[in-house]
Amino acid sequence: MKTRDRILLSSLELFNERGERNITTNHIAAHLAISPGNLYYHFRNKSDIIYEIFLEYEKLVDFYLDIPEDRPISLEDLAFYLESVFDGLWSYRFFHRDLEYLLDSDRRLRQDYREFTNRCLEAISRIFEKLAEAGIIRPQPEELRSAMSLNVWLVITNWMAFLKTAHALEESTSLTLTELKQGIYQVLTLEIPYLTENYREQVMALRENYRPRLAESDETPGSAGDKTIWNR
Repeated sequence: MKTRDRILLSSLELFNERGERNITTNHIAAHLAISPGNLYYHFRNKSDIIYEIFLEYEKLVDFYLDIPEDRPISLEDLAFYLESVFDGLWSYRFFHRDLEYLLDSDRRLRQDYREFTNRCLEAISRIFEKLAEAGIIRPQPEELRSAMSLNVWLVITNWMAFLKTAHALEESTSLTLTELKQGIYQVLTLEIPYLTENYREQVMALRENYRPRLAESDETPGSAGDKTIWNR
């Protein structure tokens, strides 16, 4: 593996494990047993490393959300999209743990992330369209579909922060992939009012695969009648 690729891979590992703010370029160089000068030959600073890592994350999500236009999509496709997006979120979890700070620190990243968000929202909206074409959900006007897409995006990108605050996680390493993927339960919950009768039972069964372990009712956290208790 080339030194440049090793730097990116090790940086991602360290950022995920310890938090980006706790890692310097010296830490990265020491972890790789290379000199700081060797690292600076490939990257001018830590911001450049973070930006390159984001570009890899962006490519990954774009690949996951490549929606087939030559066939209907199925519930298996929907599960794949959700699993893949949350897998990507886990693999690059440092980014969404400190997103606002990172975007404020790099204008390039801020601009690219805005465009990335818009592409993701368009892809989510297209998935809703395809789900309607397949008869899984009822067709929705564009305005409502856009609002639904935004709600899904907000759940996905903020689920990690919710877990950290709801569970009072003191260390980022306390979070598990299983807990993160419980966000899929919340995403599917948003779709319940729009399900057709033919697919309602199947979607509800899929949703159960991701039910938060602490949930004690079918309601989402914070909804009326919810008995869910989130440990602190």
